[in-house]
Amino acid sequence: MSNGSWMTSEQHRELFESVKNWGRWGPEDEAGALNLITPELRAAAAAEVVHGQAVSCARELPVEPNAENRHPALHMMVRGGDDCVSPSINMESTGDFVGVAFHGMATSHIDALCHVFVDKRMYNDFGAETVKSTGATRCSIMAASDGVVGRGVFLDVPRLRGVEWLEPGDAVTSEELEACEKAQNVSVGSGDILLVGTGRDARRAELGPWHPFQVGMAGLHPDCISWLRERDVSVLGCDGVSDVLPGNHPAEWVMPIHQTVIVAMGVHLLDNLRLDRLASACQKHSKWSFLFTVAPLRVEGGTGSPANPIALL
Repeated sequence: MSNGSWMTSEQHRELFESVKNWGRWGPEDEAGALNLITPELRAAAAAEVVHGQAVSCARELPVEPNAENRHPALHMMVRGGDDCVSPSINMESTGDFVGVAFHGMATSHIDALCHVFVDKRMYNDFGAETVKSTGATRCSIMAASDGVVGRGVFLDVPRLRGVEWLEPGDAVTSEELEACEKAQNVSVGSGDILLVGTGRDARRAELGPWHPFQVGMAGLHPDCISWLRERDVSVLGCDGVSDVLPGNHPAEWVMPIHQTVIVAMGVHLLDNLRLDRLASACQKHSKWSFLFTVAPLRVEGGTGSPANPIALL
């Protein structure tokens, strides 16, 4: 579906209020929908492992600048093989340094609940002022410091449409998500980690990188928000950033998936995943659910973290 008629600002506000999870797990809660992944659900998710195939859902660290990577990650050698003897101990070794501004359109990462605000409020009504120059004091990535482990479900929208990829600006509707479920014989339930594929990897491989804000990016239509709340997903991931870019949205709701799903619902987002390998594995095994793990870095006050999510089929 291409960008059709979008919602008015008032409709966005009504939707935001209707899906709120503020206070659902108590006034001091900072984990949001991660609370839905109970120990029982984790144990049940382990039973999803049938074939023993592990699939990374992360892109390689983006160190080369291009249209989608305005802030390349840094990877520098501290000691190479031509100078491998440590001056302090008699041992030969190599080492390197990595630095990355991971928010954006190039690095696979997880957004903490302090990453986005609406009216200067974050999830559970904490104020923007709680994110200081030294880091976040509320809703940081430390809410996921023990990792995210649960049942993952992959919905492959290009496969449903019979295309290699969705075009930039294409919007996936809630009806299409349900059609994917039916076609793949899988159902998204409470506490599931939902991954939505748009074919971004295939398009990049064929046509090269493109500027997400100038050319656009496929994502979820705002009508998916109520569906996500009804299904009670714990985490949402995409090979894009879940939002349609550019969307025909009111100025104050420029990225409604980020603004509503993170802020109102308390759902962590996984952005810029690589899902082509997962699509191949799921098709090979005719299996679209799996054990899924995300291990964010334990960054005190962090607004998110680079991530290498792993699906185990």
